Amino acid sequence: MSGHSKWSQIKHKKEITDKKRAKFFSKLLSNIQAAAKDEPNPEFNPRLRDAVLKAKEANVPQDNIERAIKKAKDEPSEELLVEMYGPEGSAFIVTGLTSNTNRTMADIKSVVKNFDAKIGLPGSAKWAFSQSGFEFVPNFKQAVSAEAKEKILALTEALEDIEEVTAVYTNAE
Repeated sequence: MSGHSKWSQIKHKKEITDKKRAKFFSKLLSNIQAAAKDEPNPEFNPRLRDAVLKAKEANVPQDNIERAIKKAKDEPSEELLVEMYGPEGSAFIVTGLTSNTNRTMADIKSVVKNFDAKIGLPGSAKWAFSQSGFEFVPNFKQAVSAEAKEKILALTEALEDIEEVTAVYTNAE
């Protein structure tokens, strides 16, 4: 009777939770890396201080945090900000950190195409948000239908699955 051992079940559950945790950690570390590009000292960089606090709250190991700060100084990477419109005109802002902008934009474009959304020009959707630290807060919530909510949720999840994307913000209610 293969597949019925208790260890096998535990191993598969642990594997799933470890993958989710690793993905969450990598997003937090990408935020740290993006914040540390300008100033690597958290005492003088409030954005970095906030990112490090969030990582520590999520129990990210200290050596991983230090490695991300060091990597920001050593490795050239570019911050990415993409503005788009989704179902029923809901505004989206996608932020990320990438070493290859062309590859990341190709990934984002393929997801956007699958969900009938449209990438806008710089500033086309940013007006619907105000920036708080390194997060975007909607200036207003846009009411959308139940069908559009499902599409927006699916689009958000698909964008967050892209490795280089650190956050997706929308003003849909």
